[in-house]
Amino acid sequence: MRLTTVASHALIACVASAATFLVATDRFHIPSMAQAQAPGQRATEVFKQEMADVSGRVLSVRLTERDPGNGSGPHRHPGSHTVGYILEGSYQVQIDNGPVRTLKAGEVFYEYPNALHAVSRNASSTAPLKYLIIQVSDPSKPGTVPEPAHPH
Repeated sequence: MRLTTVASHALIACVASAATFLVATDRFHIPSMAQAQAPGQRATEVFKQEMADVSGRVLSVRLTERDPGNGSGPHRHPGSHTVGYILEGSYQVQIDNGPVRTLKAGEVFYEYPNALHAVSRNASSTAPLKYLIIQVSDPSKPGTVPEPAHPH
């Protein structure tokens, strides 16, 4: 493994650990960076940095919060390696044709670039959900692409 690859992986691990600590201990709150979102879902960018030593990729960390029962339709992230880390609540996820899983606080999921994120929702009808999204992205590709509906 090349030294730059090891350094990049170490950087990602450090940023994810620091962001998790800051969000989990409620020491990090930036309401001004929150973007307009769909009803029932809020995303706040906590960190974004170009990775000049990795072909211009961008490392980002977002805190996502979902109201009870909130979910999003099937979609893809064409240029992004995506890791999700559940902070609180329960998250239902399905990647491609894999099983639908319900993750709890402390559990993670991974999406490779252009994987189908078939299910993405708060599994609870009564409790909110908070999770971190950590992505290494190619900025020349779209961030999120909705999956077209397929007739049954």
